[in-house]
Amino acid sequence: DAPGGIFGGIDGPVRAWMSHGDEAEELPEGFGAIAHTRDSRAAAIADESRSVYGIQFHPEVTHTERGADMLGNFALRICGARAEWTMESFVDSQVRKLARIEGGVLCGVSGGVDSTVVAVLLHRAIGGRLRCVLVDNGLLREGEADEAVSLLAGAGIAAERVDASERFLARLEGVADPEEKRLAVGDEFARVFSEAASAGRRCEWLAQGTLYPDVIESGSALGPARTIKSHHNVGGLPGWLGMKTVEPLRDLYKDEVRGVARLLGLPERAISRHPFPGPGLSVRVMGEATRQKVAIARQASAIVEAELASAGLHSSVWQAYAGVGDDRAVAVVGDARLHGRVVTVRIVESTDAMTADWARVPHETLARISTRITNEVEGVALVTYAISSKPPSTIELE
Repeated sequence: DAPGGIFGGIDGPVRAWMSHGDEAEELPEGFGAIAHTRDSRAAAIADESRSVYGIQFHPEVTHTERGADMLGNFALRICGARAEWTMESFVDSQVRKLARIEGGVLCGVSGGVDSTVVAVLLHRAIGGRLRCVLVDNGLLREGEADEAVSLLAGAGIAAERVDASERFLARLEGVADPEEKRLAVGDEFARVFSEAASAGRRCEWLAQGTLYPDVIESGSALGPARTIKSHHNVGGLPGWLGMKTVEPLRDLYKDEVRGVARLLGLPERAISRHPFPGPGLSVRVMGEATRQKVAIARQASAIVEAELASAGLHSSVWQAYAGVGDDRAVAVVGDARLHGRVVTVRIVESTDAMTADWARVPHETLARISTRITNEVEGVALVTYAISSKPPSTIELE
């Protein structure tokens, strides 16, 4: 409705993502409506004299057409910001900042691109004062621990490997609530890192691969956002740990981290690795994370990724895995009746994990995934495919 301001250079109607049901019926003094929809006469408002704007939709998500242009207009034209920030400048500034850290740094690594980038940045900045520890918590993807150690070795970084699988799985016994599982995993990580820090070379700092979406979903410290999910690396460490945190990637999104990884020269297999939640397979298991359900989720997820790779689709989707809960279905195996588990396959497309859409995977690929899971994963009777977007659903099942 207004050709200038945040809508400068944007002609005609655009499709926008509006996930709220409320509507502004009366506008504050000095404000006028500058955008509308069929159901809302004030989808965006402005007091042009003071350069104050209010928006009822989400320009930051990929589903909103020209959303990046709207944000660019606000930042560059209205606020007068300068577009000087680049991935190259980020790497240089972070290495200088990290080099000022005094004392040793313990970095938890997992083989994912986030923790690997943190480790490489720290290695460049502080060299021998860095200790990398990989905690095998029994909740990792198939072959992930070996892959992580190999990846870091290729970057000239030695990683200490701690097998804590039994204690993590024992800690999760009887815990069914998703939030309680996340908090339990986070607390156990802190205990393992504390033991590692006291057993070897003294470390005063704990480095984590926290990203900005983790901060948002855990409840923003900069605004009134509600907690969606607690992330084990957000919200501060327990006081008894006695370590300070360093989070070089806290203000970045996943696609930006991948850009940093390429600048650092990491191999493509690390850069294109699908995101994996900090609590691991415990949040891809609905209900109690029993050993049987964790094993099913691990094996079935490996099949999903392998079949997508075989079909040439792995790099074109954001995330792909299989989860399992307590639902059961009847199947016929040979001449016998099986009352087995129901596995849910989740494959999504996204650019930043803030929003996501379920992937329209060819039926032939889904058929191969289903056949392999029911044939190869013991105790599975039925495979389903999740076709819900984020929002309202989240990418992980829990």
